[in-house]
Amino acid sequence: LYGTDVWSPFKILLCVSLQVITSYLVCYYSMSWGVIVALGWVWGGTINHSLMLAIHELSHELVFPLPWMNVWGGIFASLPIGIPISLGFKKYHLIHHAKQGIVNVDPDLPSVFEGNFFRNPFAKFFFIFFQPLIYAIRPLIMIPSNTSVMEVVAFIVQMIFDYVIMHYFGWKSFAYLLLSTFLGSGIHPLAAHFVAEHYLWDDRYETYSYYGPLNMLVYNVGYHNEHHDFPRIPGSKLPQLHSIAPEYYKDIGIHSSWPMVIFRFIFDSAITPYSRVLRKGK
Repeated sequence: LYGTDVWSPFKILLCVSLQVITSYLVCYYSMSWGVIVALGWVWGGTINHSLMLAIHELSHELVFPLPWMNVWGGIFASLPIGIPISLGFKKYHLIHHAKQGIVNVDPDLPSVFEGNFFRNPFAKFFFIFFQPLIYAIRPLIMIPSNTSVMEVVAFIVQMIFDYVIMHYFGWKSFAYLLLSTFLGSGIHPLAAHFVAEHYLWDDRYETYSYYGPLNMLVYNVGYHNEHHDFPRIPGSKLPQLHSIAPEYYKDIGIHSSWPMVIFRFIFDSAITPYSRVLRKGK
């Protein structure tokens, strides 16, 4: 099952193309802000979040056979997102896999401020709403690292793309892309996986899987126990892994609904950003 998924490049190309076309239509039809926000949440948010999970696949080199191809694939997939996230995500996400739960090392763990502040329903709603900003800024503050040459290249490519969108389609079209990223990563059914995967919804389990239909849009990232066990297997083949070894995935944490995960996170007083397994580093 190890290897790459030959269909992933075409999925990425389709999503990028759909967002460019939609950006043009925002300009062509002079859409109102209300329509742009609704479109950014329902349509663009779904596409951009799918692209984020494509970047997740690319970070594990599960899309193309050669490392450099995955790097450029990530740069390309980031274009409609509006900011060059692929290389930074890869750097910190691989640390998460290698050092899961280790305090001051795993970038997926909340900061002290997050754990202390986001504790009531009102605050936790804003935690979910501003999730994309929190997840982007947290590792830069807690685990800063040097900027690589390719990150600079990715930034330049992204700025050229953003300029082209604004120059030819207008700033509303560019705002649509940014709203797609922001709304698709916050109060959005697909974004529930951020808090679904490693929070202690039940003290027995550290990692949770989700086997529902939304996986079709996000490269089966819901198969999260399976992914952490075998990060070199592409998402498209994780259901096959599950069927081959069902005995290993009987007694695990499972979510039946991602939207309900968001609801419970906000309103369950027992769940906060501190609801994580913590380990001490060596």
